[in-house]
Amino acid sequence: MRANVILFWILAGFFAVAAAIYIAWTAVDELEPGVEWVGLVAISLSAVLAAFIAFYLGRVHKAQGAELPEDRLDANIDDGDPELGFFSPWSWWPIMLAGSAALLFLGLAVGFWISFIAVGIGVISLVGWVYEYYRGNFAR
Repeated sequence: MRANVILFWILAGFFAVAAAIYIAWTAVDELEPGVEWVGLVAISLSAVLAAFIAFYLGRVHKAQGAELPEDRLDANIDDGDPELGFFSPWSWWPIMLAGSAALLFLGLAVGFWISFIAVGIGVISLVGWVYEYYRGNFAR
């Protein structure tokens, strides 16, 4: 996490310097004199956002009290491998949910009546995915 903090502080500094150069560059422009505010605000807010993220990660790193496996040179790959949960490799419900989401967006683009069908399929798919292990061979 320490590397992330350093990278985001470098990114914040880069955007701050880029904003200063952008002010100077647009101020001396002969075709349109004056500062171009849209680009200046966008680059400045990028610097502020990077600084916010760096500050937050720095506080989390300090409060955590320990180094992450990514920060240690003697760490193994397995040290940073958390348990992600249980997933069904044979489940068809995520495909049905993706299809209902695609149908929903198609309904928003083409005809709103298709969205009602997509919501129905989505609710059925979500209930099927949640209650997948409550019936049949895999009931618990």
